[in-house]
Amino acid sequence: MHLSENEGIEGKAFVVTGGLGFVGSALCLELVRRGARLVRAFDLRSTSPWSDHLLKIGVHYVKGDISNRKDVEKALRGVDCVFHLASFGMSGKEMLQFGRVDDVNINGTCHVLEACHENGVKRLVYVSTANVVFAGNEIINGNERLPYIPLDIHVDPYSRSKSIAEQLVLKTNGRPSKNKKGEFFYTCAIRPAAIYGPGEERHIPRIISLAKLGLLPFKIGDSNVKSDWVYIDNLVLALVLASMGLLDDIPGRGKQPVAAGQPYFISDGCPVNTFEFLRPLLGGLEYDMPKASLSLPRALFLGKVFSIFYTIMYPWLNRAWLPQPLLLPAEVYKVGVTHYFNYLKAKQELGYTPMTTPQQGMATTISFYQEQKRKSLDGPTIYAWFFCVFGMSTVIAAAFFPDITPVPLLRSICLFFLRSMLVLRILAAWAIAMHVGEAVYAWRLAKRVDPGNSRGWFWQTFVLGVFSLKFLLKRAKK
Repeated sequence: MHLSENEGIEGKAFVVTGGLGFVGSALCLELVRRGARLVRAFDLRSTSPWSDHLLKIGVHYVKGDISNRKDVEKALRGVDCVFHLASFGMSGKEMLQFGRVDDVNINGTCHVLEACHENGVKRLVYVSTANVVFAGNEIINGNERLPYIPLDIHVDPYSRSKSIAEQLVLKTNGRPSKNKKGEFFYTCAIRPAAIYGPGEERHIPRIISLAKLGLLPFKIGDSNVKSDWVYIDNLVLALVLASMGLLDDIPGRGKQPVAAGQPYFISDGCPVNTFEFLRPLLGGLEYDMPKASLSLPRALFLGKVFSIFYTIMYPWLNRAWLPQPLLLPAEVYKVGVTHYFNYLKAKQELGYTPMTTPQQGMATTISFYQEQKRKSLDGPTIYAWFFCVFGMSTVIAAAFFPDITPVPLLRSICLFFLRSMLVLRILAAWAIAMHVGEAVYAWRLAKRVDPGNSRGWFWQTFVLGVFSLKFLLKRAKK
């Protein structure tokens, strides 16, 4: 397309569903930058890391639930174009909340389509997923001619629901306007690869958290397995170009917009092994890369075990005390089976070309998470936590607690090595004194080098002693 960079944006009104999320916020910022008259962020959340900045630059916030038809109709009044980003169930515990997944991704999309028709909205850009054509089947340099995966073959409810929703969106394309004669409603779907960038909320923070705790023990699949990633700025560019591709008033093009009823794969165009992609990120944060490898069948078996356990825990999936599963079958396929797509159709029809290279995007992402690490409390792996907490609890209980189960057993184990209750009590008292002293020292040092986390350093060092203190000393040297 040979259009100005603000064609169909300047002076127009937009709604971004999921507008307070990572992609939604970036898109809102870009629409404002390009001169949109009104940008409305529709989201279930009240705040996000980007909400204050969005309000400051003039983005209007509408709180509501995409699965509530009245909320959707209210949010979509008086706008020219809708970017439908809101979804649920992409990863982790959300993937197993089947009812909510369908309610948001299918019913919510139906509400958006009906509200667009009722309010005379002319354009809808739907953010879908490559999973509509992928369910563990190898795909090399795929394109938009690939058929949809049969619904009963999908390995997770998210992919199935997004497939249904995308087909609904594309089949609605060309629907006549309810209130404006001669006008039509045009739709298209963007299928992004795995998204990354500074502030990404789903994949990268979870990976970093697992790496920090030492819970990335193995790679999955062969080293030659490849998949796509897309940097946030490249995805936002594709979304903007897609909205331009739905314009029906471009001279010389004819009445049918070029993108009307079309899906597009979007990526950086550089398929790579997931673990090689993550290597510079984890290295930049000084976390260990997994050294062992797990075959695809074994990883799938482990994923199914986690899936069964978390399905049993269904009533408590929203509880904070229940950690995220290590992996699930759909996630195993994503990292363990080659699947990548070309963006040739988006290039030819929308003019999409990635503006940020993977190297530039990863460098910016690493810098962001390095800064986040500097601002947060650092610490040892979960194994050090277990060793220290269990060891200290055992020694203290054996030295000072009365003979209640299992104290006699713990005391017998300690006395096997120390031979004397006096030595055991001296050791316990010395260990407590050391932890208290180290905690006080950590608090005073943190007041100077990391005042925002001084209380956290005190309590962590009180529990872990030198296992925590060495991280603070390392930070002080920097």
